[in-house]
Amino acid sequence: MNVYKLLEKDHKQASQLFERLLKTSNDSTGKREELFGELKSELMAHSEAEEKVFYPALKNPDQTHDLTLEAIEEHHVVKQLLKELEDMSKNSDQWIAKLTVLQENVEHHVEEEENHLFPKARQVLSDAQANEMGRKIKQEKEKHLKAS
Repeated sequence: MNVYKLLEKDHKQASQLFERLLKTSNDSTGKREELFGELKSELMAHSEAEEKVFYPALKNPDQTHDLTLEAIEEHHVVKQLLKELEDMSKNSDQWIAKLTVLQENVEHHVEEEENHLFPKARQVLSDAQANEMGRKIKQEKEKHLKAS
């Protein structure tokens, strides 16, 4: 699977996890803990794999330089919000409000990546490179998920 399809699949999975989480009530902290753990693992594995495999190839070319740096900064914000959410009580309206902010940040990142970075990356990367990156990202994600 090429890198674009793999990352888009991850984006859909995160969106579905957000939907499920936002439907939970303050009374269902066990379910929130479970779903949040899954969301955090997926987002962290996705981010780490992108930062290790995808972004380094896009950092230097002029077409993708600025968008790649912005994406790295967006990952930083997502990681910070995940940490804050992890440390908060899951049975509060404030937790859901912060989760909504996280969702909005992730959605913005996905839109930037899929609509702006991916088209420019296709100009920089060959099909063979995109396929190889997809394979490497899958491996990195699996390593990260096993370790977490």
